[in-house]
Amino acid sequence: MAIMEKILLTLLLLSSVLSIASARRRSSSSCNIDWWCNQTPHPEPCKYNMRQSHNRYTFKHKSEFRTILVELALDRAIIMHKEAHDLKQNPGNKKQKSVLDDCLKLYDNTIFQLNRTFQGLHVKRSFSLFDAQTWLSTSLTNIETCRNGALDLSVPDCIASPARTNVTAIISNSLSVNWAFVKHEAVPYTTEDTEYGYPSWFSTNERKLLQSSSIKANLVVAKDGSGHFKTIQAAINAAARRRFKTRFVIHVKRGVYRENIEVDMTNDNIMLVGDSMRTTIITSGRSVQGGFTTFSSATAGIDGLHFIARDITFRNTAGPAKGQAVALRSASDLSVFYRCSIEGYQDTLMVHAQRQFYRGCYIYGTVDFIFGNAAVVFQNCVILVRRPVNGQGNMITAQGRDDPFQNTGISIHNSQIKAAPDLKPVVSNFNTFLGRPWQKYSRVVIMKSFMDSLVNPTGWSPWDGTTFAQSTLYYGEYKNFGPGSSTRNRVRWPGFHVITSPTDASLFTVANLLAGRTWLPSTGVPFTSGL
Repeated sequence: MAIMEKILLTLLLLSSVLSIASARRRSSSSCNIDWWCNQTPHPEPCKYNMRQSHNRYTFKHKSEFRTILVELALDRAIIMHKEAHDLKQNPGNKKQKSVLDDCLKLYDNTIFQLNRTFQGLHVKRSFSLFDAQTWLSTSLTNIETCRNGALDLSVPDCIASPARTNVTAIISNSLSVNWAFVKHEAVPYTTEDTEYGYPSWFSTNERKLLQSSSIKANLVVAKDGSGHFKTIQAAINAAARRRFKTRFVIHVKRGVYRENIEVDMTNDNIMLVGDSMRTTIITSGRSVQGGFTTFSSATAGIDGLHFIARDITFRNTAGPAKGQAVALRSASDLSVFYRCSIEGYQDTLMVHAQRQFYRGCYIYGTVDFIFGNAAVVFQNCVILVRRPVNGQGNMITAQGRDDPFQNTGISIHNSQIKAAPDLKPVVSNFNTFLGRPWQKYSRVVIMKSFMDSLVNPTGWSPWDGTTFAQSTLYYGEYKNFGPGSSTRNRVRWPGFHVITSPTDASLFTVANLLAGRTWLPSTGVPFTSGL
């Protein structure tokens, strides 16, 4: 009996010691989590979600903390997707179904972006930290776009979700932590020299594709039946079934193609080549007033990586009175649009997310007609402002950066801003502004471009008559010319800058905003890296 008492006493003592040790570990883990989370923009969601996880986290290095943040965001994004999927089983009315369709697609993409970031950080890194910042930025933009779609159609309740709030906060924290690493990795490119090249993810053969007058196509689309398909979407769907996602060229012969096209996020390396922007036209007339979200109103929606379009017009014919009506929506990372025309009125071009380059393009519109949250450069493009509805003003840009650590922005470089033929006779009846702040950290820079007299002397418009974002945005002008380029009477907002330093301006060049020297040379598109 005495032996049993000793054994029980020993076990009780051991249990007590282990319990104390475990409590200390929990306390140590909790203090560790508190310390790291307090370094982020959103400490409370960070602490809550760390403690809710089945893992007991302790961190020694910021890189470990960053990886766990991305993993947490991924876990919560999967929950957010499931909630949206469950809602779609009983979607209610047509508007709710439309919003949920968008959100599921956008959440799929968020999971894809977070997963590629986590795998890269967790295993062996095969990408730059600038890439990771782009993918995290896209993840956040996708969630915001889902919310905006619900607001478009006045059904906000159908996407209300605690998981969505958590994911947004954790991605924002991930952006903040990763940015500390990006700053040390990036080397700004500041030369003023004009430099033409062809980027590295493109092979030598691909470089020739954009310049060649006779491209060998994998598939041909022709309305008259002389090709493989009569519709562009049928050719895109056929390309999606290929086993290896190497460069795939679809030649779209002359004709007016009345259809809405989608290049799915798994359908990479698609190239659409038309006969010319005057003769190969893709057109549709969806709009928000017609029951679509801004996102789903697009005549062409592009999500697959490394997309290229050449010599094609993307058009939305909804007209100036139908509200938001997108001609082209792109979230294709490392994508190029060369000698294309993008035509609409309000919200013509949705540069939704990731890194995009437009060269030698024509863009037509009225209100907020270049908008979104991509990192995008327009080079040697012509921006043509159309006649809006009576009483409206024209806003060329509405950039959607809503987190200070997103590496996004609109850069217009070596381009022209002019009145379209329908606005010219009545140009004095309408105000035209370079942009207005759609989101809190909106960022637009116009450099070495021609501005005609249609541009209002103040340059930039407030958002709906408020002072929203005027201290947090970044709007800049550098060495522009033409009758509308004078900065003497520009707005006096804290966030507006008349840029005089080439070093400051160079942050918005192809080399720095897009990290373009690492990928554009391979596309075969002529481009200028620096100023």
